Amino acid sequence: MTILVTGTAGFIGFHVANRLLNDGHDVVGIDSINDYYDTDLKYERLRHAGIDKERTIDGQHTVSNKTSSYSFYKGMLEDKNLLEKIFGDYSPQVVINLAAQAGVRHSLNHPDAYISSNITGFMNLLECCRHSNVQHLVYASTSGVYGLNDVPYSTSQKTDEPISIYAVTKKTNELMAHAYSYLFKLPTTGLRFFSVYGPWGRPDMALFLFTKKILAGEAIQVFNEGNMMRDFTYIDDIVESVSRVMHKPPETSVPGKIYNIGNNAPVKLLEFIDAIENELGRRAQKEFLPLQPGDVPVTYAHVDDLVKHIGFKPSTPVAGGVKKFIDWYKWYYKID
Repeated sequence: MTILVTGTAGFIGFHVANRLLNDGHDVVGIDSINDYYDTDLKYERLRHAGIDKERTIDGQHTVSNKTSSYSFYKGMLEDKNLLEKIFGDYSPQVVINLAAQAGVRHSLNHPDAYISSNITGFMNLLECCRHSNVQHLVYASTSGVYGLNDVPYSTSQKTDEPISIYAVTKKTNELMAHAYSYLFKLPTTGLRFFSVYGPWGRPDMALFLFTKKILAGEAIQVFNEGNMMRDFTYIDDIVESVSRVMHKPPETSVPGKIYNIGNNAPVKLLEFIDAIENELGRRAQKEFLPLQPGDVPVTYAHVDDLVKHIGFKPSTPVAGGVKKFIDWYKWYYKID
């Protein structure tokens, strides 16, 4: 198939695009490569995937080609003209939307960036899918939509009280997709990701930050005095789930589906830090701080409906996933 993947210079998008290419699909990628975090890492992901040539289109857009099976466009989902051009040129059968302005804490001070990218951009994507006979739109949501719900989080729970602007935009995506599925028979599936980690991860996330600071001998910030639990989910399990879901669109009579993608096994934050320390062979200096605005003490994914649908359950143990990340980190930053 020809598959459009948004956010292919990002953490999850990079891994998903590589998996699809390895599976023999044609991939069209798009990413704005904004400066929310180190753009060198984003470009290095693209280079690692074979994207290293750029040329100008219409005086403003850039496209890079690895082979005939992978084309990459630098641009924003807010640019509807660019999206319409991509859909017109490639006619993707499947669209996987992983592009978004991410980060809970960043959304406290930059809400406009989240509204523009996550809502306006997603609307443009829905419109293009609607008019292009797309067979399946798979899009990233977040565990953050559950707010302060009781755990384990189940897709049967109400999610109308999110506590961060980032989560608000993702809940909005779910509602928009539901409406388009109902009105226009567009098959859509939303995936609520839980604390994704692994090689090529984002520098603003806990594992990356902790590893960097421990190696530098700097104190790490431990929020809620360490009384936190997260359903950490390894990137390979996310990719496998996305790949399987992609091939199983809901019936057109069903107005969209939602699944949790999490390890179904929350880990205490201090145990997660222990795993990092053990792998690095160093102890962390810890600065204990209160719970931050927009954060929740525990995340925990109920995944029975996902397992029933795709026959797969994320299950990578934290110790093994942390080791793979640190092996990558030392390789990437040339640390002995």
